[in-house]
Amino acid sequence: MSTIAEFHEEESLGKAYDSQLMRRLLTYLRPHRKAVIIATILLILTSLLELVGPLLTKAAIDVAIKQKDLRQLIVICLLYLGTLLSGLVLGYWSAIITQRVGQAIMLTMRMEIFSHLARMHVAYFDRNPVGRLLTRLTSDVDALNDMFTSGVVAIFGDVITLLGIMGMLLVLNVKLALVSFAVLPLLFGLSLWFRSNVRETYRQVRIRLARMNAYLQEAITGMSVLQIMNHEAQSVHEFDRLNRKHTEVHLRSIFYYATFIPGVQIISSLALALVIWVGGGSILAGAFTLGGLVAFIQYVGRFYRPIEDLSEKYNILQAAMASSERVFQLLDATPAIMDSPNGNRPPVLDPTTPIIEFRNVWFAYTKEDWVLRDVSFAVQRGETIAFVGATGAGKTTIMSLLLRFYDVQKGAVLVDGKDVREWKQAELRRRMSLVLQDVFLFSGSVSENIRMGQDGDGQDNGRIEDAARTVNAAGFVGRFPEGYKTELGERGASLSTGQKQLLSFARALYNDPEILILDEATSNVDAETEVLIQEALKRLLEGRTSLVVAHRLSTVRNANRILVLHKGSIREAGTHQELLRQRGLYYRLYLLQYRDQEALAAGRRTAS
Repeated sequence: MSTIAEFHEEESLGKAYDSQLMRRLLTYLRPHRKAVIIATILLILTSLLELVGPLLTKAAIDVAIKQKDLRQLIVICLLYLGTLLSGLVLGYWSAIITQRVGQAIMLTMRMEIFSHLARMHVAYFDRNPVGRLLTRLTSDVDALNDMFTSGVVAIFGDVITLLGIMGMLLVLNVKLALVSFAVLPLLFGLSLWFRSNVRETYRQVRIRLARMNAYLQEAITGMSVLQIMNHEAQSVHEFDRLNRKHTEVHLRSIFYYATFIPGVQIISSLALALVIWVGGGSILAGAFTLGGLVAFIQYVGRFYRPIEDLSEKYNILQAAMASSERVFQLLDATPAIMDSPNGNRPPVLDPTTPIIEFRNVWFAYTKEDWVLRDVSFAVQRGETIAFVGATGAGKTTIMSLLLRFYDVQKGAVLVDGKDVREWKQAELRRRMSLVLQDVFLFSGSVSENIRMGQDGDGQDNGRIEDAARTVNAAGFVGRFPEGYKTELGERGASLSTGQKQLLSFARALYNDPEILILDEATSNVDAETEVLIQEALKRLLEGRTSLVVAHRLSTVRNANRILVLHKGSIREAGTHQELLRQRGLYYRLYLLQYRDQEALAAGRRTAS
């Protein structure tokens, strides 16, 4: 199982800053530009207010205290308090606005990604693991949210604060300012070391996290198989290995953060010591005031804070660039199955036109590894066609091509005499219902699962109940405490296999399809449920054009025609009796698969 975790190494980092990606990201800010402008103005005002405090301190020491003017000292203190409170209020509203903008952008992006995924062709999901797509919708969008809330707007405040402090230092004392700036090369060197190492560590963290998520998704989905095969201990060991690697890399990133922040503090302390030394000498020489030195020290203490913040913004920006590249790569993926611009339902003028026709169809999932080879057949309205053959013969592929989950490489698939590639996908699939062997039920009520695919408003309970009653599902649904309002849970976990199958029949009947595509259930069910399934199946097929991957003898016997597939080609066609008389592939398949079912059915008839 560990191979799935290493299948996609797309978590590599591109450039720390990509102007093209940034321009595209900023388009998401356009609907919120007024809010962003307000938040930016508030943040700049907050930054400017931070510059006032040291000046008030200088005035208090050099003027009020020196002149022993209590009233003036009180006024200065009140002004200082006012700047602090004003800064808190402005900072609060700036944070509120940016967080709201960030959440709105996250909502927009996640809806855009999910809507795009809903339009993607089935083959796309064959190539992209679920865990990878979930990462796009969750952690990658979260990284972009960090950029919008803590990066794009906040960086203006840091830059304004940094430039303002540099200006105030030069105004107060040029000599001391140059002394303070003397340690900047050390700070820049430390920042470069930090960024280069954190960049690589961050990439490793993302790779390890992606591997762990992929493994988790696979293991949880296949938990029943793990338990059946007594593979729990090995699975836990493998997850422990992946988890430990992720932890090790994450701890390495913590080391760089733990080194960088104290390093900045040491450099700032060095600068502060130089300022006190040189500034103290200037005071003794009468060239500088005590208030000026105290104000200067306050500015120096605040000078390094935005530099630390800018280093953090660099990491946020780097994460956003990596995430945006992956998100936009997904959004730029073009669906391989597209509607024809002029697609619509053609009028059927000739009643003899087959409702379904395959003309010399060749199809391969990869390159020219043909799954279907020159397949041709036609289905008239009301016919039931059964498809039989060994696993991998191409039965399910035929159903997928009819639904246009994939497009053929050669030949054509026609519905009502028109190539399915010329139909609108929604109109084509609205005429069909697909009942799979592995029934998929969604979290929601019984009625919501039956009504799926239709624009029901919750007031069509009679139609839902009629569909359930017709396919023998009403009995067990009626025993639920809340009936059709009962919540089924994820994938209908509380239901038996037979109950899930009956609900899938009810869903198909509710949709009232012209064409029914059926992959019969073959799971072991009790005798009573099997009788219910057989009766439901008979009612479901009655009067409909049906394509059936047949696993039960009763379906094969009752089919108008049976098509026998072998290695992607139709080798035999005919009724049950006609094919038995030929003593070919179907006859051998009957001996292997269907004869035991016939004997079992005969035994049940005798017993009853």
